[in-house]
Amino acid sequence: MPIIINGNNLTISQFMRVVRHQEEVQLDHEAIIRINQANLYIKNIIASGRTVYGINTGFGKLSDTSIPHDELNKLQENLLKSHACGVGPHFNKEVVRGIMLLRVNALAKGYSGIRFKVINQLIKYLNNDIIPAIPEQGSLGASGDLAPLAHMGLTLIGLGEVYYQNKLMNTCDALKIVNLKPLSKLEAKEGLSLINGTQAMTAIGAITLYDSLQLIKIADVAGSLSLEALHGIRDAFDEQVHQVRGHHGQIVSARNIRNMTANSNYLTDQGECRVQDAYSLRCLAQVHGASRDALNYISEKVEIEMNAATDNPLVFSDEKIVSGGNFHGQPMAIVFDFLKIAISELANISERRLEKLVNPSISHGLPAFLVANPGINSGMMIVQYAAASLVSENKVLAHPASVDSIPSSANQEDHVSMGTIAARGARDILENAKKVLAMELLAATQAIDLRPVGQLGLGSQVAYHYFRKTIPFLENDEIMYPYLNKAMMVLEDNQFLEEIEKVIGRLD
Repeated sequence: MPIIINGNNLTISQFMRVVRHQEEVQLDHEAIIRINQANLYIKNIIASGRTVYGINTGFGKLSDTSIPHDELNKLQENLLKSHACGVGPHFNKEVVRGIMLLRVNALAKGYSGIRFKVINQLIKYLNNDIIPAIPEQGSLGASGDLAPLAHMGLTLIGLGEVYYQNKLMNTCDALKIVNLKPLSKLEAKEGLSLINGTQAMTAIGAITLYDSLQLIKIADVAGSLSLEALHGIRDAFDEQVHQVRGHHGQIVSARNIRNMTANSNYLTDQGECRVQDAYSLRCLAQVHGASRDALNYISEKVEIEMNAATDNPLVFSDEKIVSGGNFHGQPMAIVFDFLKIAISELANISERRLEKLVNPSISHGLPAFLVANPGINSGMMIVQYAAASLVSENKVLAHPASVDSIPSSANQEDHVSMGTIAARGARDILENAKKVLAMELLAATQAIDLRPVGQLGLGSQVAYHYFRKTIPFLENDEIMYPYLNKAMMVLEDNQFLEEIEKVIGRLD
C-alpha cells in the first residue's frame, strides 16, 4: 500500500520508509481538491490583471518589476534555470528522495497555487526512482533552499540531469526509459512554488536525526561493554539516583545500562575496588541522556517542518495572497546546530572511554593498548589516535552555522539561515561519531577477552557474541583498517540491536 500524502501528518518513520525503502506515495483525494482550488485562485488573479509577487513580477530585489502576461510561463522556466547554481558533489539518493517527498507534502497543503499535474509529475519521478542530480552546496537556507530545489524543478520540464538505476544521464533520456514525458511548460507561480521551501535542509536533517536515534542506542551498548571491561561501579546507575534528578533521557540511558549489564560479575560495587569511577563511566547516563533529550526535542521540530507550508507567497484565496517569510530556514538551522552538538557529545565521551581502555595507567589492570605482548605490538594505540582525530574534527564541524548570516539579492534578503550547511554538518558529524563508537566496541570486546573469564550482563553478552561473529580477538598486531570497517558494519547492522532487544527488551 502506498503512503498517502496530505500535507499534514507525515511522520519521520513514514518519511524513512519512502526515502530508504522506496515505498510508493500517493496524494490524498482531499489534498487534490485543495490543490485545484488554489490553482483556480491563481488563474483568477491573472484574469483580474492585478500585480502580485511571484505571479507576474520578478523575484527578490526584482519584485517591483512587472512581467507581461505573455511571458509568465517563460518567467517560471527562467527562474529554475537561473537559480540552478548548485556546486560540489551530488546529494545521495536518500537525501534527494527526501527532498522530493517533502516538497510534495508541502505542496499538498494547497497554499501554493501550483497545478496538480506538476505535483503528480514529481510523484511519478519519486515512484519510478528517477532521482534529480542535486549538488550539495549553494543554499543559504533563505529564501528556502533555492539552488537545490531549482535543480530538482528543472528535471520536471526535461532539463538538467537525473540518476536512474544509479547512472547519471540527461533527464529526457531517463524519461524515455520509463515511458514518461516531461511537462511541456510551467504556468504562473509554479517555478517559484517548486523552489521556495526548506526541503533540502529538512531532508538531510531528518535522515541524520533518524540515524542518530539509532546511534544513541548503540552508544548505550558500547558504554555498557566498556563499563564492564573496566570493572565499573554499578551504583552510579541506581534507578533512584536518576529519578531524583528527573531528566527523561538520563533516566532512559541509566535503565538501558542496567538492563545491558544485569547479572554481570564484571561490574563492581562502590568501594569494592575503588570509591568512584571517572566521569566517562560514572556520568555515562547523564551525558547520553542529555543527547537523547536533545534528539527528542529535535524530532518534534522536524516533524512540524516536514508538514509546514513554506511557500512565498501563500495563496489563501483569490483575494488573499500573502507574501511572508515561511521559507526562512532559521527554525531548522538552530535545531540542526543543536543536533550537531548532541551527536558530537556521544563521540566525545566514547573516545574518553576508549582512552581509559587503552591507557595502562587508568585501565585498572588491562595491558597497555589492549594487546597481550605490548612493546613488540602496538595494539589499539593508533585506534585511539584515529578516534581523537574524529572527535576533534567534529568540534570544528559543530561550530553553529545558524549564527552566520550574509546578505543576498542586493540586500533585499538581508538575513539568511545557513540551515542547509547546519544539516550537512550534522550529517558529517554523525558519520564520524559512528566510527568512534565502532572503535570503542572494538576496544571494549578486546578488553573483555583480556580479563579473566566472567559473566557478562544479559545484553552485553549478546552484543559481545554478535560482535565476535565478525571480528576475532587480536592476539598480535594486524592491519587494523579492515577490522575498523567490519566494526562499522556491525554497528550499522539493524540485527545487532534487534538481537540485544530480544533478550533485554526495548532500548528506548
